[in-house]
Amino acid sequence: MEIEQEQKGTFWVVTPHGRIDSSTSSLFEERLMALLQSGGTDLVLDFRHIDYISSAGLRVLLMAAKRVKPKGGRVALCAVQAHIHEVFRVSGFTSLFQFFSTLDDALSQ
Repeated sequence: MEIEQEQKGTFWVVTPHGRIDSSTSSLFEERLMALLQSGGTDLVLDFRHIDYISSAGLRVLLMAAKRVKPKGGRVALCAVQAHIHEVFRVSGFTSLFQFFSTLDDALSQ
């Protein structure tokens, strides 16, 4: 799994590539937690290159959301493919995150 990250204003934009599953979620978790430990509170996850997410990946996102909420931060997702968004909907996670069509939309909110 490749994970790109860059800071844009107050946001950390994280762009993972491929699958977020039991074999890759630990790397994804390490990267997100490192950003949050460095003081980041606003994450935008650009999911345009994600073609699969398992419960292990959802757990990592839930952990990130729980970390930023007390600090007034947020975790937003953008460019989520329809079949990935369905996983969030079925698991009840759509109420935990903000979803945007594009990165620009997420950064402007």
